[in-house]
Amino acid sequence: MGAEYLGTTQIVSVETAKGPVVLTSDASHFYRNVERFQPVQIITSLPEMLAGFETIHALAGSRDRIVAGHDPEVAQRFETVEPGIIRIA
Repeated sequence: MGAEYLGTTQIVSVETAKGPVVLTSDASHFYRNVERFQPVQIITSLPEMLAGFETIHALAGSRDRIVAGHDPEVAQRFETVEPGIIRIA
């Protein structure tokens, strides 16, 4: 497991059997942020945020291994084990 500090937020990269999975936390609230390079609502530095998105993509290696911090779409992108529990790796 590794952590990256992105200005005022952190991300965590976890090694799994399927490859690294990146948990974006507040670095990307929603998938649209990291996938479209669309900043979150409140930022302190646009260049740093965009560089952070690059870091997320580089660490994950695939958009299928990025978990957005607050996006309800996580439940559709990953396997539901039982109500309220989602398997991401």
